[in-house]
Amino acid sequence: MTDFALDKPGKSRRPDLMAYATLSLISAFCAVPFFWVLLASLDGNAQLFLSWPREWTLNNYVRVFAEEDGARWVFNSLFVVGSATLLVMVLAGLGGYALSRTRAWWKQPFLYAILLIRVLPPTALVVPLYKILLTLNNIEGNLVRVFFGGDTARAIMRWIGFIDGYLGLILVLATMQLPLALWIMKTFFDGLPRDYEEAAVMDGATMLQRIRRVLIPLALPGLAAAGLFAFISAWGDFLLPLILLSSPELQTLPLGLFRAFLRVNTIDYGFLAALAFIYLMPAVIAFGFARRFLVQTFSGGVKG
Repeated sequence: MTDFALDKPGKSRRPDLMAYATLSLISAFCAVPFFWVLLASLDGNAQLFLSWPREWTLNNYVRVFAEEDGARWVFNSLFVVGSATLLVMVLAGLGGYALSRTRAWWKQPFLYAILLIRVLPPTALVVPLYKILLTLNNIEGNLVRVFFGGDTARAIMRWIGFIDGYLGLILVLATMQLPLALWIMKTFFDGLPRDYEEAAVMDGATMLQRIRRVLIPLALPGLAAAGLFAFISAWGDFLLPLILLSSPELQTLPLGLFRAFLRVNTIDYGFLAALAFIYLMPAVIAFGFARRFLVQTFSGGVKG
């Protein structure tokens, strides 16, 4: 008879225990800053070091909106990043489907070429990008002033201006996030069987009907994953809003956090922690909503 060597339970569990212990230590190390932000934001006398609050209070959050323009910062960030994310999802969905279903020699070179936008550091693109946007902004401003004047023209340019306006920042943020989103959607559509589309064609569905009733429902996990990555990356961007925005009423949360830090002679850690906690919550909420779609997207999409 052949003897089969069986591993002892103790030996098989030791690597698992070591792995879990290592992951627990790394998780604890990463979680400490978040606990500090949460506890300091609720502490009436917050300090630099992590400590249990002696005086629990919500006054730090009240001051963000009462003493500072916190509500405006939140609106600007959500509007700009939300608009850029929506634009990325639409373009990535259409472009990813076209790249997945197209067979051409230029497809692979094109996919690698657009990744250069993502690979190049934003600081290397700031000067030429600002010059281009400034030229477009001057042309646009002259056209707006032909039909409107004074305060009306300035109000319009705050929305559609390329410099110190919502539109310019939205387009730049969307451009920076689009390459990765295109790759995600192209890979996701590669995993979708063509049978669904062929069945819709056999049933006489038009192109718009196929998109609305077949492709969009099937592509929701991929769109959610692409949108999540675009939202989190754009939400954390500090350099582009700093370069492109100068008006106080257009400031986003990163700029508000930075300038609130610079305005004080003594650092108010409670106020800064409250503002930082407000800043990180939308990204956490977005991840919570899109988490289940991430698993489906990166585990192979929809199987036929």
